Amino acid sequence: VQLQAFGGGSVQAGGSLRLSCGASGGTFRTYTVGWFRQAPGKEREFVAAVSLGNMRAYYGDSVQGRFTISRDNAKNTVDLQMNSLKPEDTAVYYCGAGRPILSSISRSSAYYNWGQGTLVTVSS
Repeated sequence: VQLQAFGGGSVQAGGSLRLSCGASGGTFRTYTVGWFRQAPGKEREFVAAVSLGNMRAYYGDSVQGRFTISRDNAKNTVDLQMNSLKPEDTAVYYCGAGRPILSSISRSSAYYNWGQGTLVTVSS
């Protein structure tokens, strides 16, 4: 399955953006889909994931309560609603698909299909 992330842009602190991850050549149904981000000079950071089985959502500590991940298997998309954005949310955001075990759901190495990233810039 090929992934593509889109919806990034520039926003002021406190604003909102919605990212989408679309799939082609396959379906998301059999994958856990995660969002990760990478800021310049930093390691890739877990943002959120939605599991393939029970569709439960998992979040990184830095975005808990502000971001919401959702999947629509009929549309073959996974969205990331980002509210109350902060300058430290500035990064390139990537979506990935994989079949991680629960203890690895926040590890980028557990995902093996990645889309090109989309840049999110939050100004103060």
